Amino acid sequence: MSAEQDGPEDRLRRFATIWSRAVFPVTSTSATRPEFEKQLLPLARRLSEALRARIFDADEARSVGAALVAAHCTDPDALTRTLDCVEAYLVLYCGADGVQEDLRARAARIQHAMAAGFAQALRERTLAEQEAIAQAALRAQGVVAQALHASEARFRAVFEGAAIGIGIADLDGHVLQVNGALLRMFGLTDQALRGRRVQEWTHPDDAPQTRRLYEELVRGEREHYHVEKAFYRPDGTALWTNLTVSLLRDADGNPQYQLALMEDTTERRLLNLRLRYEATHDALTGLPNRTFFFERLEKALGAGAGQRFGLCYLDLDGFKTINDSLGHAAGDRLLVEIADRLESCATAPGEMVARLGGDEFVALTTGPQTEGEVDDLAARIMNALIAPVSIDGRELTVRGSIGIVEGPAGERSPAEVLRSADITMYRAKSAGGNRYELADPEADARAITRHGLTTALPTALDRGEFFIEYQPLVHLGDGSVRGAEALVRWLHPQHGVLGPDQFIPLAEHTGLIVPLGRWVLEQSVRQARAWQERYDEAGALRINVNLSPCQLTHPGLVQDTVDILERTGVQPDALCLEVTESALIGADDDLLKPLRRLAEMGVDIALDDFGTGYSNLANLRRLPVSILKLDRSFTQSMQQFPADPVDLKIVEGIVSLAHSLNLAVTVEGVETGAQAEQLRILGCDTAQGWYYARPGPPDRLHELALVDATG
Repeated sequence: MSAEQDGPEDRLRRFATIWSRAVFPVTSTSATRPEFEKQLLPLARRLSEALRARIFDADEARSVGAALVAAHCTDPDALTRTLDCVEAYLVLYCGADGVQEDLRARAARIQHAMAAGFAQALRERTLAEQEAIAQAALRAQGVVAQALHASEARFRAVFEGAAIGIGIADLDGHVLQVNGALLRMFGLTDQALRGRRVQEWTHPDDAPQTRRLYEELVRGEREHYHVEKAFYRPDGTALWTNLTVSLLRDADGNPQYQLALMEDTTERRLLNLRLRYEATHDALTGLPNRTFFFERLEKALGAGAGQRFGLCYLDLDGFKTINDSLGHAAGDRLLVEIADRLESCATAPGEMVARLGGDEFVALTTGPQTEGEVDDLAARIMNALIAPVSIDGRELTVRGSIGIVEGPAGERSPAEVLRSADITMYRAKSAGGNRYELADPEADARAITRHGLTTALPTALDRGEFFIEYQPLVHLGDGSVRGAEALVRWLHPQHGVLGPDQFIPLAEHTGLIVPLGRWVLEQSVRQARAWQERYDEAGALRINVNLSPCQLTHPGLVQDTVDILERTGVQPDALCLEVTESALIGADDDLLKPLRRLAEMGVDIALDDFGTGYSNLANLRRLPVSILKLDRSFTQSMQQFPADPVDLKIVEGIVSLAHSLNLAVTVEGVETGAQAEQLRILGCDTAQGWYYARPGPPDRLHELALVDATG
């Protein structure tokens, strides 16, 4: 539909006409439809002005919503139809030449404010009417009881004039008399109601105690009772009431009649149901939200013996990229489409789909046999994501990662189940996405441990929980100790001593590797200074310190190293920084620049784990390294004598190449004398490994009984 090319006032009137036609059938006004349209015209003008105002005024939109209640549009459906009209036609007829996307965003804010104003006004009106009705009910109950004994005329005035429904029946339940308010509530004539029996007015939603309370009252064992009760109207709709039934006795105190006072609460109940729906459902997709999902999950986990549950936790792969590149409006339309597809996957009894927020959804299945059902549910979800989604003329392919948790009810809390599903989902995403994984308690425990370590890392350095062990570097020619490699350890309060493999990746991921690496470097250089001062006669001992790839890109690496060397008084040639081969594969000049500056100062750079990557050996010429550390995988076959000739040739070639480039060769993982002898024969310069010593405290370095590498 498009607006004709006419004046703004004509378009405004056309919008008011459409609005009145949509809302008039559900109003309780006595005006005609054209008269009602005239009432809406000034409200439409206010909405038009709010749409085009330079600064959005939410109070103006709220007051329009409140004005609907004043115009007798109290049916919640009147609000729904109004919001639909605003969404579909306000921008079309009142937007003039403004930017469409901005106008639609403004219209959405107007809808939200109108709904809030309508709800507030209806709530205030309902509370006022409720109070008036309650007071009238109290007055009516007392006055009617007295009128039966005192004056028929006075009783008739109160009976007919009361604002609430009043009915009188004998003790057998036959209706004797009803007032006009009760007739209007039921939509029946006086003849149709009289003679009916109270016991016939049952409803499936009756409270279990309703029948018992009634029987106690007619037997004279109870003076009154109060319940919330529903009745059927002739058209099949439900009439909800606050029902108070009292026993009327004769002058001698014997039970004689039963008096019913009814307050119509249907409209208030519908509003409460709508508010409840809005509180438990996602505004964008209409799916149950996190609150509703946790209620269902808690109920499923609290089911009796023999009941099980299955949970699929879905996160869309690459949604952030779509949202950032195409905009939030496109992202929202994508989520709505995905939500519709997911909802079509959960149609069996005991199944539901909810949106937790963002691009995270959950699907729940319950019953005695969920082991296979949850796998089928996950497969249906994955299949539902296969077809591309068309957004703004683009065909978007959306995939998802699903974590599945299945098990018996009663063993875990909702938070524990969701955490396990979340961990499993990220495991599926880490494996490449577009797949589902089943929860693994051991994997959950590892992930929880990783999370705990990550959380504890920031304060562990301040608490002094890290310490350094040193493993000696031995000269293969004469067996003398030439230095040591610094190896950091974490003395965790709960997990004990942790090796670097267990926490260095976490430190790199969180960025804490920079302060931790700086601390290791300073502590190691200070230890080298202490060795020099204490054992000067044994010659200077060098210290090897590992550098993380993250430290290489930190702008303060060179200055931190210079400052530490100057503060400790250690010469640069007493320090060797070890960098893994993988960190330097394909490195550009910007990455190599700080290493070159350090090498020019006299600091040795060692290429660690050499031989494990795929770098071209010719690249060694452009790297500022002076030492190759041969990976232990090359020397494992040398634990026996004689060694594999092929391995010997490989090592011999590497050593020859390194020496031709003026590079020293250090070998890791030496565990036997046979290895040490073969490596000495091949010309390797230094070695380290358990054959000489395991990593230990610094004071052990000079006490080691080292084996002469020459045999």
